This record gives sequence, C-alpha cells and structure tokens, in this order.
Amino acid sequence: MTDPAPASGESAAGQPAGWVMPSETDRHDCTWMAWPSQGYTLGATSDEVATARGTWAAVANAVAGFEPVRMVVVPDDLAVARQLLHPEIELVPAALDDAWMRDIGPTFVRSADGTRLGAVDWVFNGWGAQSWASWEHDSRIGAFVGGLTGAEVIGSSLVNEGGGIHVDGLGTVLLTETVQLDPGRNPGLTRADVEDELARTIGATTCVWLPRGLTRDYDEFGTRGHVDIVATIARPGVVLLHEQQDPSHPDHAVSRQLREVLEDARDARGERFEVVGVPAPRTLADADGPVDWSYINHLVVNDGVIACTFGDEQDDASLAVLAEAYPGRQVVGVDARPLFDRGGGIHCITQQQPTL
Repeated sequence: MTDPAPASGESAAGQPAGWVMPSETDRHDCTWMAWPSQGYTLGATSDEVATARGTWAAVANAVAGFEPVRMVVVPDDLAVARQLLHPEIELVPAALDDAWMRDIGPTFVRSADGTRLGAVDWVFNGWGAQSWASWEHDSRIGAFVGGLTGAEVIGSSLVNEGGGIHVDGLGTVLLTETVQLDPGRNPGLTRADVEDELARTIGATTCVWLPRGLTRDYDEFGTRGHVDIVATIARPGVVLLHEQQDPSHPDHAVSRQLREVLEDARDARGERFEVVGVPAPRTLADADGPVDWSYINHLVVNDGVIACTFGDEQDDASLAVLAEAYPGRQVVGVDARPLFDRGGGIHCITQQQPTL
C-alpha cells in the first residue's frame, strides 16, 4: 500500500487523529443518496427507467420521514428528481456514473473527542474494476460530499466501499476476505495491511474477517462479497445474520459457515457475539438463478429502520425480527426487488452522516 496523505488523517504533530466510525444506530444529521441517471442501474427501456427512479425515490421518501435527505443528482435530471422526491429533500447537482452512494460516497467518522467530523475518501474503482463499470465521476464523490459537509476529508489509498464494512462504534468491524483482499481492488495487500489502514481511518481495533458473502453477489453485477448484505451489528455484541433455511439454496451452506465464524469470534471488548438469524425470503430463485434477497441490507435511521421487502410471505416475520433487534424504532418496508435486480439493496444506495 502506498503511504496515505498525513495531512488529512493525522494531527499537525504527525500523530493519529483518533478517528472513530460510529455505529449506524447513532443519531444522524442526514442521509446521503445519489440519483440513478445512466447505465444498467437506470435501465434501457422506459419501464426500467421509471422503475429505477420510482424505487430510489421510494427509499429516499421513506428516509425523509425520519431525517433529512441530501440527494446528489446529475444536472439534467434535477427536474424529474424534484417531481418524484419529497419537497424537503435537498438536491445537490454533480456528475455521476452510478447511484450506489454507500460505495461511492465517504465513510463518515468522528474525532475521538466527538468534536470534529471526518469523511474517509476511499479509492473507488468500480467494485474491483468490473468490466461493465465506469467510475470517472463516482471516484470523486467521496471527497465532494465530504467537502460539502465541512468534514475533514481523510484520504486513503485503500480500495474499499462502504458496503464492505459494518461497525459497532466501539472498534469492531465486520468485513469479508473477498472484498478488501480482492486482487482487483488491493493486489498484494495482506490482512495486516488492511487492518492497519482501518485502524487509522475508522478506528478499528478488532477486525472480524468473514470468508465470503452471498452466492449471487459473485455474479456479473455483484460486489464480490459485500458484508452489508449478509451480516450487521445491531448493537454491541449482537450480530444479525442472513439465514437461508432452505438446504437447496447455495446460501444455506454459506449461512452455516458464517455463523460458525461469528460464534467463534470476539468483539473489540473481547466478548463473544450473540448471533441472531434473520430468515431469508422464501423465494429461492429468479430467471437468473438463486436470489440473494436479504433483509440484512437495511438502513438504520433516526428512530426508525428502512427495510427491504420482496412481496414475499417471509417479509412480515423477518421485519418483526428487525423490530425486536432495534427496540423503539419504527420499521418501514420498501419493495427492494428492483434494487436487487440491479445488484444491491437499500443500505447500498444510502450513506448516513452522523451527528457530532
């Protein structure tokens, strides 16, 4: 790994600034999103375009019921976005390649004393230089958004995406070997290299490495194993895990493997996790093969949870598991099938900005 720029990640004395990534359950100033404007995410037909715009708008409008939303929009799409979005949602014009703000945007952190906001600007290279991806504009969004917030932009030479990490706010981070150690992202890097950079940028003291993500996520439009579709930390010591209960689905074995890893792991406090299974939708496949539909890919917002639904008979029961995992928060479901058709979910298109 090349040496990161000390000016944005260290104090004037050259010592670590002590950045800490807070839990998603902490209070937010707002949620950032990006508007779909081109490529496979938008779609090729008028129906596909309408579906993409409608789905992004449905997520944004649901979030806006709990906290402010700031939407980055290609200038040519400002008018159509304004028509579909809640009037209080702020539109921020900028060039974009795609619309997955979790991955192209910054990862927000706070100084150890809680007085300063930081924005980690990871290197973004189209999920490991995927042949179908373009990232000329998206690679600049992390610094752009961070600058708009007044945060201190923390440069990093690590190729990483926000969907590739989940934290508990106390120093624990969940990640997968097939993302940060992907040769298409960080050729030659070791676990130790990645852990050192995560310690510097997000305050990680304990990295829990999962061996892989869900099966469909390794297809053409997948991320090669993002953790935010398979496991998340609801509160310190409690991990929610995607649980595929049907033995005929390839993720049944994946779920069992990941449970074993998590039950054997310890968090930053040295304590074992309680692993809570969130049953997968009962729909097993679509025209392209086994689905990776997951209730894990939700966004925690102020006093609420915006959760994926799939028009599936499992929806109500699994959203009830989320409600129990996040007591005192209202769980709101949004049909995420159009998102998963395009390679992601609700968490993938959103990025929270924590309150100082």
